[in-house]
Amino acid sequence: MTVARILSEKGASVATVGPEKTLGDVIHILAEKRIGALVVAHPDGTVVGIVSERDIMRALARLGAATLDAPVGDHMTANVTTCNRSTTIEDVMELMTNGRFRHIPVCEDGRLVGIVSIGDVVARRIATVEAEHQALREYITTA
Repeated sequence: MTVARILSEKGASVATVGPEKTLGDVIHILAEKRIGALVVAHPDGTVVGIVSERDIMRALARLGAATLDAPVGDHMTANVTTCNRSTTIEDVMELMTNGRFRHIPVCEDGRLVGIVSIGDVVARRIATVEAEHQALREYITTA
């Protein structure tokens, strides 16, 4: 299964924020949307970073409450690993495991077209394993 399939099932909507917004703004958006990360992007869809709950906690630990007024661009993860629609779930799992992150923006031609979370990957992987298990069970009972 590829990222394209995940996006076709879940949709390509991505919550984004501009690098000039504050971490306070980000906290409100994350809470409102009940998500764990926002892609930091320019209006044209160019990804410049990603900011997660983990980034916010690190900033708060370093700087305290003053962090809430700081621009996202100062505290985001700027070196973002991305994938494209043809990336396999197995490759996404490997990227997430090796990079120790839970969200990967999906880009095509330098523009944001979706996002994949660890929850998306795990849900699809479980569905695949269950389908394989059911096929094996049917094979055994009909043999």
